[in-house]
Amino acid sequence: MSDNRIRLALVDDHRMLLGALSEWIRRAADDINMVVAVASWPELLTSPDFPVDVVLLDLDLKDSIPVSLKISTLKSAGVKVVLMSTYSEPNVVREALAAGALGYLVKSEDAEMIVEAIRAARNGESFISAELDLALNAGTVGGSPKLSAQERRVMALYGGGEPVKAVAFHLSISEETAKSYLKRIREKYRVAGFDVGTKVALRKRAIEDGILIESDLPPRS
Repeated sequence: MSDNRIRLALVDDHRMLLGALSEWIRRAADDINMVVAVASWPELLTSPDFPVDVVLLDLDLKDSIPVSLKISTLKSAGVKVVLMSTYSEPNVVREALAAGALGYLVKSEDAEMIVEAIRAARNGESFISAELDLALNAGTVGGSPKLSAQERRVMALYGGGEPVKAVAFHLSISEETAKSYLKRIREKYRVAGFDVGTKVALRKRAIEDGILIESDLPPRS
């Protein structure tokens, strides 16, 4: 099993968070192997376990190295990048995504969502914190929000009639994680000007946005 696990490095100069998050991931995610947990960029690059599969990187490290340079360095080593920040301006988020970061999270994000972001990055999929996604799209009210690949899967299954428990089973995630995805989806649509608070409304929106094909739906009784 260990050969197939995601080899993860965590870089954060807040040592209490570094220790707590490292321990949480070790306990909560059997498919993730935390091989490096360090407080600085040089420690990551000089670690005997580098390169890894995914780096969870604190954007707010107190050094003078541009984040775009860090991301390009990791990309050239074949490493996927998920960034964490206490807060961020939308233009900083855009710069990081343009440089090649696959994930972007605020540190207040649920721990299960951090694990999901790591898994998404390993698969080459993007995962943006709901808070930051809303900030990025603040001027686009009226258009459909941008959903991650996993959010689209959750919306398709749930909108197609599956209960939350079945959605979780199909996607190999916990029921709580599935509920967190639904909450994120509804919040993104709410900010975009669409109410998908009910299952019927969410189903209708999923069809309109091409996430759910009407012919794939089970017949109504």
